[in-house]
Amino acid sequence: MANRRINKELIQMMSDNNIRKNHYAVELKDGSDCHHILGQILGAPGSPFEKGVFKVNIEIPAKYPFEPPVCKFQTRLWHPNISSQTGVICLDILKDQWAASMTIESVLKSLQSFLSSPEPRDPQDAVVANQYISDRNLYSKTARYWTYWYAMSDDDKKSVDKQQFMEFEDKIAMLMAATPAKCSRESALFALSCHNWDVNLALKFV
Repeated sequence: MANRRINKELIQMMSDNNIRKNHYAVELKDGSDCHHILGQILGAPGSPFEKGVFKVNIEIPAKYPFEPPVCKFQTRLWHPNISSQTGVICLDILKDQWAASMTIESVLKSLQSFLSSPEPRDPQDAVVANQYISDRNLYSKTARYWTYWYAMSDDDKKSVDKQQFMEFEDKIAMLMAATPAKCSRESALFALSCHNWDVNLALKFV
């Protein structure tokens, strides 16, 4: 039953599999295994995730649709309800609020909406949630920078005003230069993001 249901859903979604038009797309992760799907969602306009394409690893359990799919972001992003390190998602419809009437398409649409509507009081990533609550502007700017760095194509990056990120770029360079072994750019980005872009504080954690 699970295979029939998944194949039906995939045929329907792939008949018009255009991420720019539908804001989501899917493909079989392993070529022919319908239980392992790679989803993609487009960040919503006007949000810190705008122009980003975010990959979601979707594993379909044998008891689908009576059990929810197991979803995890492959693309790193800065969001209170998604682990900034592992991509694990805290969303009720993927747990106790799942219903058999839901589909992979509805999950992808919910995830896209969820990016723009975080719930910091029920976080997956406490560090991001604390930043969201204490300094919303810094959270938005950090999420936008992570989107730029991890989720945008080279063509989309060309249309972004990079001046908005110069302070972040400078601090990343400072932190990399200040570490004896010159930490990686990603390590510097993560440490600074987790410590509100305070170079001296981040230096203790790289």
